[in-house]
Amino acid sequence: MAVRHGGSPWKAERQGHMGGMNNHAPPQAVDCLPERRRSGPEASLRFQRPPSMRTAQGVIRRVGVEIEFQGISARAAAQALAVALGGNCVEEDPHAFHISDTAIGDLSVELDVRHAHPRRAASASRVRLSPVGAAWLGTALGGVVPCELITAPLPIDELHGVDDAVRALRAAGARGAGTTWLGSLGLHFNIDPPSLDADTITAVLKAFLLQSTQLRRETTGKTSAMAFLPAPYPDDYVRRVIAPDYWPDLPTLAGDYLAANPTRNRDLDLLPLFLYLYPAQVRAKLPYEKIGSRAVFHYRLPQAHVSDPAWSIAGAWNGWAGVETLAGDRDRLVLLWQSLRERMG
Repeated sequence: MAVRHGGSPWKAERQGHMGGMNNHAPPQAVDCLPERRRSGPEASLRFQRPPSMRTAQGVIRRVGVEIEFQGISARAAAQALAVALGGNCVEEDPHAFHISDTAIGDLSVELDVRHAHPRRAASASRVRLSPVGAAWLGTALGGVVPCELITAPLPIDELHGVDDAVRALRAAGARGAGTTWLGSLGLHFNIDPPSLDADTITAVLKAFLLQSTQLRRETTGKTSAMAFLPAPYPDDYVRRVIAPDYWPDLPTLAGDYLAANPTRNRDLDLLPLFLYLYPAQVRAKLPYEKIGSRAVFHYRLPQAHVSDPAWSIAGAWNGWAGVETLAGDRDRLVLLWQSLRERMG
């Protein structure tokens, strides 16, 4: 396979403002397959629209998607995607590939182990492996650690195309049923906020906290899988944020969040957003945490079920769209706060 090396420009941890690219130039594409077929996305009514489809600047909001799976290598997955969706395949290393110009935009597939990708600056900060050592590590862990499909940011009304990619992976042998014995197989969304003002971000956070119990239950379908989900927000923090009089300015909102949640291990991870807005404040609290600076809501609760032919990312996305709908209804936020306060005591 003729290739040229390049860094991953679409991995969510390295995206820039509003889900954009990182500072690395995308690799030059080299055709790596003899046959490329382009499949048009099918219109779908299953994907709900949030109340705001555009940002405050009038730009169509976009969403980056990450899907974890097992059963096939990153190489086999990349080849399957290029055949099914068109595009040019580039090898970064034996366990990371990039497919440009597909029917749903640019894609990356990689083994979800940083140290298997030696060209990345982030992986060289603590442990530096040679290309041979990194390739060996990736091969050794390939049967245990999942691979990950990463999309470039997509317009919200084109999210249905991700299901086409999932079907291509499944047909090639990819599998996944939400969890493994090590943890969740994640389905993550990196969502452009409709606005970066304090009231918008606070309203979305309130709405998410008020619906998080239901979303967690819908994600697992059974209590035994709850242990694999990201940690819920602390009760004291939840009580404070959902109170009707909690409408702080942005620096206060960020400070309160950091004090109660100095971790990425949350259903809705706002550290990337606050790092983008207040890098000094976040790094003073978390100098070594692996956080990508990007203005997105990092929704990391859902799980991926690639093995299931009936599975779609629409269910998880619609849960998020419901959060944004609730965020725009101040009266309902108060009613749900009253109900939750009675239950929490």
